[in-house]
Amino acid sequence: MTGATGFIGRHLVQRLLSQGDDVIALSRDPQRASAVLGPQVQCVADLAQLPADTAIEAIVNLAGATILAQPWTRARRLLLRESRLGTTRAVVLLCERLQKRPSVLVNASAIGYYGVRSDEPVDEQTGPQPIFQSQLCSDWEALAARAGPATRVTSLRFGVVLGRHGGALPQLVRATRLGLGTILGTGRQGAPWIHLEDALRLITWALEQPALTGAVNAVAPEAVTQAQMMTALAQILQRPIWLRVPAFVLRAALGEMAQLLVDGQRVVPSRALAAGFAFRHPTLAGALEDILSRR
Repeated sequence: MTGATGFIGRHLVQRLLSQGDDVIALSRDPQRASAVLGPQVQCVADLAQLPADTAIEAIVNLAGATILAQPWTRARRLLLRESRLGTTRAVVLLCERLQKRPSVLVNASAIGYYGVRSDEPVDEQTGPQPIFQSQLCSDWEALAARAGPATRVTSLRFGVVLGRHGGALPQLVRATRLGLGTILGTGRQGAPWIHLEDALRLITWALEQPALTGAVNAVAPEAVTQAQMMTALAQILQRPIWLRVPAFVLRAALGEMAQLLVDGQRVVPSRALAAGFAFRHPTLAGALEDILSRR
């Protein structure tokens, strides 16, 4: 697994260990990774350290610098690309080098693949756009696909993953509790999301589906707007929503990165539903209630 110490990765490691799986984690700092993940996880700094006869059944590639951390300067764009493509390139080389190739590679991608869309629903048949976020995801998926056909490759296009101890939700909760919950732009832009539990289940499900290849949207069935998401959160926390930030302010401050905040997509999980995946948290209100009611 790459990205094992990240928000999704930490939880996925524990789930796999609880199922009796052995986990090898790639990390720039193996000692820190071992402290985070536990001694039962083998942590390596370079996939070249793994002998060619290492028995690896499956690979989950979650590596990638946070897309919203800083404005997309030229240097930041290079980092965002290399943190994804460089690691994925190493994963593909590992698949080619092993005496017995892994049976499956589940590669993380994002709904940014679809670029800037209006209100029309988009699914896995919708193509990319000639903008940075879209091309980043497109190149990432294309590189992962080079591990095939001997290794089955599935790319999960994640929306915003909602969980209690990581991702975007804790910051939104803190702001809303302080009365600083905010509608961005018109608020009508799509805000595809998925509960962390369903994100983890979708990854393990993709590992186990022998016929599942290509892109799969990792979003919940209920499509909501950014305003609806913030309103639902405010209702649960019993706080008002009164702040609005105009789109032009965000575009002036953040440049092209503002697309992630004020230009959305209405993404549909068509392939997951058609293949029989059952979401445990299909509605936003139910997902937020589940997350925020946990101790």
